Amino acid sequence: MAESSHWLAGRVAVITGASRGIGAATAEAIAGAGAHAVLAARDGVTLDTVAGRIREATGEATAVPTDVSKIEDVEHLFAVAEETGPVCALVCAAGVLTPAPFAETTPEVWERTLAVNLTGSFLCCRAAFGAMRRAGEGRIVNIASLSGVYATEKFPGLAAYNVSKYGVIGLTEAIATEGKELGITAICISPGAVDTSMLRRANPELRPGLTPFEVAELILALLDSPLTAASGANIPLFSNA
Repeated sequence: MAESSHWLAGRVAVITGASRGIGAATAEAIAGAGAHAVLAARDGVTLDTVAGRIREATGEATAVPTDVSKIEDVEHLFAVAEETGPVCALVCAAGVLTPAPFAETTPEVWERTLAVNLTGSFLCCRAAFGAMRRAGEGRIVNIASLSGVYATEKFPGLAAYNVSKYGVIGLTEAIATEGKELGITAICISPGAVDTSMLRRANPELRPGLTPFEVAELILALLDSPLTAASGANIPLFSNA
């Protein structure tokens, strides 16, 4: 049973990228805190599996297959979410990573990376912002990366990914600025190497120092806290390895 002290208890939260990795772990943590978790990802079969685990643990979950880079999908996602109740929380965890040397980064790789990682975050945040404004409150957590943080170590082959994550950090700052007078806060976290299938595919030799569960616990704590003073901040998460 969820603790009544959770701010999330009884509220509706949308989590993108919820079929695996950080998104799935976050969806389960948020549902465990008493929220109705609305799960979004392209892989509907895996998404249903995550939703099933939440329900088996007596949580509430709705799975909505969604490509966050498509505005019609995002509009449908939030329409379904608002049928459950006012959307008061959003976690943008959807992301893609396609390594390629800079000289070999095709326009297709560039455009797809920014479409999912940056434009997808924008579309979801914009939809959530409108819903939260109507509700009179809301909390947003965006997932960037140490790859998007100035003066941290960068790896070759990640130009498109790095740029997309720099953009997510800037997007979060902009949302915080405009949400200040509306009771809407936004914060960004930038993990280092997290043990996910995406990381393993991109760099099998990189040793992850964080687990999706650890990142999800931080996200849960951030959503459960009044973030007014920290709204717009980016929190870098360095590997413990």
